[in-house]
Amino acid sequence: MRHVDSIFASVLKPIDRRQFQAIVDRHDGDAYDKTFKSWDHLVALIFAQLNHATGLRGLEAIFNANSHHHYHLGVTGPLARTTLSDANARRPVGVFAETFAMLSKMADRQLRREGEEMVRLIDASPIPLGKMCRWAKWNGRIRGLKMHVVYDPRADCPRRVDITPANVNDVEIGRNVELEAGSTYVFDKGYCHYGWWTKIHAAGAQFVTRPKQNTRFRVSKRRYVRKIIGDGFRIIDDAEVVLASKGNSKLPMPLRRIRVKRDNGGVITLITNDMKRKAVEIAALYKERWQIELLFRWIKQHLDIRKFLGNNDNAIRLQILAAMIAYLLLRIAARENCVTIPILRFVELVCQRLFMRTPIAEIDKPPPVNPSKRTTKVSPDQMQFCYA
Repeated sequence: MRHVDSIFASVLKPIDRRQFQAIVDRHDGDAYDKTFKSWDHLVALIFAQLNHATGLRGLEAIFNANSHHHYHLGVTGPLARTTLSDANARRPVGVFAETFAMLSKMADRQLRREGEEMVRLIDASPIPLGKMCRWAKWNGRIRGLKMHVVYDPRADCPRRVDITPANVNDVEIGRNVELEAGSTYVFDKGYCHYGWWTKIHAAGAQFVTRPKQNTRFRVSKRRYVRKIIGDGFRIIDDAEVVLASKGNSKLPMPLRRIRVKRDNGGVITLITNDMKRKAVEIAALYKERWQIELLFRWIKQHLDIRKFLGNNDNAIRLQILAAMIAYLLLRIAARENCVTIPILRFVELVCQRLFMRTPIAEIDKPPPVNPSKRTTKVSPDQMQFCYA
């Protein structure tokens, strides 16, 4: 009988085991937990995300109840709660971080459409930890961590994830983002840094952002606006400007200020170094920034980064990275198998049918009735007996 992988095994297939082992060797990931390998750890945490396990005891019981599937997952043995707890505290975060980067590059190649412009949304989302973690930093609003994401909205693919204490300024992480020539970076006023704007321009990229309220500009040239009506907004001004504050007016790049009147809101001001796009296109790019907020909401609602399996810094970082890896695996699986149902329905089905042996492309179809029972076909030429 032909072997059919379970849904969970199929979801894990994009992770190249050789590349993963090379990552483990670089970080010496199996130095302290030789019986509980890094692969076992990764599989257990991804399973916890898809199964919505909220505690070590529940995860141990559910994972071990399906031990007959462990061989095909590459897992060496049953899961022990204390072993998982120790691994969460000691295994290097770099193992999971590089695995995420490897999958992100794969997803970008598969999900990107040829000919589309490269847009990168940059933002951060707080992860409150509250009183459970006294070691967490306080930023004036929450005590916890912060997740910084560079997101490609066209491919629906997070390109980079950084996890920092909550009191780290957003722009400090943004300045370390690897810039791509020809890309357009869209971010809010929390990333206002003139040196970083200059660095983006020097890399041959564009940016669209909002200035801080105390930033002053001097108009050098008015631009004619051909199209003023957009989707939910209207362009009221377009001008080339320079910074009017002392010492900052000699930035080695042109700046453009666009004022936008939203249909259901007030007036917002946008700053960009893009001199070629129409004003309405630049305003639409900034409106697209809402996609990264939807990404944060989706992850927090449908993956587990609110209740953690450990209360130390290392365990929480590993669980957040496991959630992002699970997100990429689900997107890759839906793309590779040409799934046509909505992604939310697909995720719900995966979570409910993790160990069902069926192709992912048929995940929304019911199993056949009595598949082991043979059905006898009666030939129309065969004589039949009828008993009264």
